[in-house]
Amino acid sequence: MDSHARAVLRAGPRDHVVLFYQEAHNDRELTETVGEYVLGALRADEVAIVVGTWEHLLSFARYLVRAGVDLASARARGTYLELDANGILETFVMDSHADPASFWAELTPVIRRAAESGLPVRIFGEMVALLWEAGQIGAAIELEAMWNELAAQFPFSLLCAYSVRSVAGSGQLDQLTEVCRAHSAVAGEPPASLSR
Repeated sequence: MDSHARAVLRAGPRDHVVLFYQEAHNDRELTETVGEYVLGALRADEVAIVVGTWEHLLSFARYLVRAGVDLASARARGTYLELDANGILETFVMDSHADPASFWAELTPVIRRAAESGLPVRIFGEMVALLWEAGQIGAAIELEAMWNELAAQFPFSLLCAYSVRSVAGSGQLDQLTEVCRAHSAVAGEPPASLSR
């Protein structure tokens, strides 16, 4: 496991970590890093909430099953929750802006139930990356801020992930810097333009 993945795995309650990953080999780096982050939660009897595309939800589930996790039991206990990132985005992103009230209405009940279990909660969220890739960079930045506001109400660690390819475009340095500032830690290799 590389040092970037270890930084992600050290995330504690209220940490908000951003991972920049390479897309080589069908998102293998993303699957392994998120898989280990979620696996750590499940092995420690914590709650893991994964908000991703169906493709990634499936690859994370396969990773966890290969690691020996009984996902059916974890789902039944409510310690492993999968949410469709695209479906949730449709409920609160309108005209390239993220509506805070709709975001809170959609996610607060899920996170409140998880927090009320008394167990630590880890969340992986892919919605910001989907917004960025769709050219809705302002909405992605708004969403990062909304996650931070939600974390002030409920104790959870949050991992966001952006592919280096999607954020490496010219003219996005200020926005990318703003994204990094919204996080308590940065893992992975940020685009070269940010590290200059």
